Amino acid sequence: MGLFERYLSVWVALGMAAGVGLGLLPPETFASIAALEWAHVNLVVAVLIWAMVYPMMVQIDFAAVRQVGRRPQGLLLTLVVNWLIKPFTMAALGVLFFQVLFAPWVDPQSAKEYIAGMILLGVAPCTAMVFVWSQLTRGDPN
Repeated sequence: MGLFERYLSVWVALGMAAGVGLGLLPPETFASIAALEWAHVNLVVAVLIWAMVYPMMVQIDFAAVRQVGRRPQGLLLTLVVNWLIKPFTMAALGVLFFQVLFAPWVDPQSAKEYIAGMILLGVAPCTAMVFVWSQLTRGDPN
């Protein structure tokens, strides 16, 4: 394991501390950051997401991608879970929480937006899930 992986808990704690520290800054700071957008995309968020995804992209073994049809179990499992199970589960949880349990505190328009966000969050597989499913199906995580 590399330095980053070995001390992942430390980096997460430092990230949380940085988030709390940023939360103490004046609101004008975040208004100026929010104004940095192009085509309705915040440029700061876009750069940070790119910095998060780029290291994984450069490690892709494109030769292995051509061989995915030989052992399709992991891909099929991902498709079934992401498109047949998770969206409906997240929609049900969203309705339960935002239209039933917390309905007195959430206005109906915001509740619809939160539910839509939960559905989108549910269909986006995280890297950890992909690795777990690859291991369960004896597939190639690359």
